Amino acid sequence: MVTNISSTTTPTREQRLREGIVAKRERLPAYQRRFKLGTTSFMLAMHVAATFALLPRFWSWHGIAIFALLYWTTVLGVTLGLHRLVAHRSFSSPIWVEKILVLMGSLACQSGPIEWVALHRHHHQFSDQPNDHHDAGRGFWWSHSEWMLHEIPALEHSERLVGDLVSDRFYCWLDHWFLLLQIPIGLGLYWYGEINSIHGGGLGLVLWAIPLRLVIVYHVTWLVNSATHTFGYRNFNCPDLSRNCWWVALLSFGEGWHNNHHAFPQSARHGLRWFEFDITWQHIKILKRLKLAKKIRLAQYSR
Repeated sequence: MVTNISSTTTPTREQRLREGIVAKRERLPAYQRRFKLGTTSFMLAMHVAATFALLPRFWSWHGIAIFALLYWTTVLGVTLGLHRLVAHRSFSSPIWVEKILVLMGSLACQSGPIEWVALHRHHHQFSDQPNDHHDAGRGFWWSHSEWMLHEIPALEHSERLVGDLVSDRFYCWLDHWFLLLQIPIGLGLYWYGEINSIHGGGLGLVLWAIPLRLVIVYHVTWLVNSATHTFGYRNFNCPDLSRNCWWVALLSFGEGWHNNHHAFPQSARHGLRWFEFDITWQHIKILKRLKLAKKIRLAQYSR
């Protein structure tokens, strides 16, 4: 079953919001300018470890293959699971499929699924407005990553935004313990690398599979918040700065068709024109053929 949906933007609302986008931002309050020690330290450590992964002593074809597999798993978990399935309910699937996809997305270490979905839904309510937690009106680097290194007031509204998730024990567990998912991956790969005497050893595989993968997935995800609100073209006159950026779409499996997504947030397909290739949409079509995706919602628009 496929349901057509249409954009709900009205000219009056668009004009009001555009005025907010171009307005000069007030300085953040003091508590929101302080860096969060835990998040900032973790991000610094991951970037340093990712740099070590690129040293010649840790390079191997095994590492590249494992990186590629886990990159596909993680990005697809974010785009297909956390984003299109859970955050927007653009299609439905059996609960076991949903939880596998959410587990895959949680491997991205971008907080747990409840917090991730809450922040994303909040972003769509206030996109590029002063109360948007990664407001592009504050500049490229703020929307890219700086916002998460400080207090996030939007989290105060999380329970209101994710009432459909907070009663799920599995999602609540992931919200608290998502970092633990890296442990079995690290231990398994270290053992595999050592027992098979792979160049770089077990440590090399771990560095490619965890910090290097996480850092690249982080920046690819963050580019959707920053680059696609800065570079590219617009198919729709949305009340925000969203744009379609082909190279972000390629890296993020279709999330770079961001202007299309903001025009039709509930659409399972983001690439709407013939040349806007959407890798995640191709996976949804595969699930549909396997009868694992139903009630698919698609954008209704004039070509």
